[in-house]
Amino acid sequence: MAKREPSSEPTWKDVKSALSGFDRAELLALIQDLYAAHSDTRIFLRARLDLGADVLKPYKETIARWLWPDIHQDVSVAKAQRAISSYKRAVGNSAGLAELMVFYTEYAAHFSFDMGYQDSAYLNGLVRMFEQALSIASRLPAIERRQLISRLDKVRGVGRHLGYGVDSRMDSLFAEYADR
Repeated sequence: MAKREPSSEPTWKDVKSALSGFDRAELLALIQDLYAAHSDTRIFLRARLDLGADVLKPYKETIARWLWPDIHQDVSVAKAQRAISSYKRAVGNSAGLAELMVFYTEYAAHFSFDMGYQDSAYLNGLVRMFEQALSIASRLPAIERRQLISRLDKVRGVGRHLGYGVDSRMDSLFAEYADR
């Protein structure tokens, strides 16, 4: 086997090879250390293993924190979207994913409206997430779909007051997805 250059970063293949010699107790100890080391890992494991009453709560808290920040931090669309990506990697459940996306659009639309926040990147992120939420929600079972589509229709109502063409883009997307 060819030896990798010492300056190169280890790959998953390297990690997998190193783990292959671990027994069950060693793997559990490693996972315990990872769990204790970082809150993101705890959130990931709780979601993946479906532990806790509301596995979406920490993801929603992250979204809310970055889309409607306090006065001491900046807005970050990327960090809010990263919470959704993290949930998708951890679980990938379509209903949970749609819920987080709808929650994102609700927070972003209300923040923009209530605070008069007119950043074009923020509003473009809102419209993109609105489309993704509609796309996923439209493929869910009827009862879940109706509830999420109803909430997205309310977001669309707020979008009518945001400017920058948000209203027409949301109307067009809603017409495309909501009647499926």
